[in-house]
Amino acid sequence: MIDLEATATDVIDAALLLHRQIGPGLLESVYETLLAAELNRREHRVLRQQPIDFTFNGMRFDAAFRVDLIVGPGLVVEIKSVERLTAVHTKQLLTYLRLMEQPLGLLINFGGETLREGLKRVVNTHNSFAP
Repeated sequence: MIDLEATATDVIDAALLLHRQIGPGLLESVYETLLAAELNRREHRVLRQQPIDFTFNGMRFDAAFRVDLIVGPGLVVEIKSVERLTAVHTKQLLTYLRLMEQPLGLLINFGGETLREGLKRVVNTHNSFAP
């Protein structure tokens, strides 16, 4: 079984490399393409713009949203290219994690001067109390 933490560490390392070499200011789609290519080079399985289905109150919603990257067995990566991350970016990723029933996600903002302030690890600790 692939270690999710090791995968997350490798994604962060690849993102730092890209930000250092390319810098901020490009579109999210460019960073997504480059990060996916670098992770593929490192022999990770990467799915880009994966449509996600989910069920709510007995209703099924096909392709309700798309996730930027899914790396390995289930690490969800949401990429931004904005001046600053806001709370809504974190909430968006947490909602994705809950709907996909995945434990861990990374929010990576390539728009800042350094990647340090643009990197967030988001953990899904949601426990449903409803039957």
